[in-house]
Amino acid sequence: MPEAPLEDSGSGQAPAGEGWFVVNVRDADWLISETFGSGCEFEGEKSRFPQLGINIAVMEPGQPNCLYHAESQQEAFLVLSGECRLLVEGTERLLRPWDFVHCPAGTEHVFVGVGEGPCVVLMTGARAEDKQVLYPVSELAERYGASVDVATPDPEQAYSPFERPERGRPAYWDRLPWA
Repeated sequence: MPEAPLEDSGSGQAPAGEGWFVVNVRDADWLISETFGSGCEFEGEKSRFPQLGINIAVMEPGQPNCLYHAESQQEAFLVLSGECRLLVEGTERLLRPWDFVHCPAGTEHVFVGVGEGPCVVLMTGARAEDKQVLYPVSELAERYGASVDVATPDPEQAYSPFERPERGRPAYWDRLPWA
C-alpha cells in the first residue's frame, strides 16, 4: 500500500488520495461552527474512509457537537479533556476525561460541552453504504439547542436552519490540549 500524499485544504493537511498517512491533530484539516463547535477531520474530500469514520470534536460550554440523532451503525466516543453532558436515550450523563461511551446502532445521542472550557472528544463510527440516520424530536435535547423541530431522516433538512461549517481554527485553539 503506498503512502497517501497530504495537501493543504485551507485549514490544515488532508489526504489527497488512497493509502496510509500520518498527520498530527495540530496540522490536520479543521471545521468550525458557532452552533456545533469545531472538529478535526482526518479524511480529505478526495479520500473518504470507507469502513470507519473518525474525528475529534471540540465543544465550548453550552455547545452541542451536532443534533440529537440515531445512526444505523455503531459508534464509540472517548472524552480526552474537559467535560461534557451526554444526552442519550432521553437521559443525561456527565462525562469527564477518559470516559468511554459505546452506542449500538439505533442509540439516540448528542454531546454538549459543560464546565470551564472546551471539551475534546474522540468520535468513531462504523460506515456502511446503507447507513441511515434519524433525527428525532427530543424535549431533552431541545433544552440544549440540539433537537430538530420535526423528525427527519434527512441531514440536509435537519441542519437547514443552521450555518454551514467553515474551514479554519477555533478561536479557543490556544486553550486546547495540543496547543
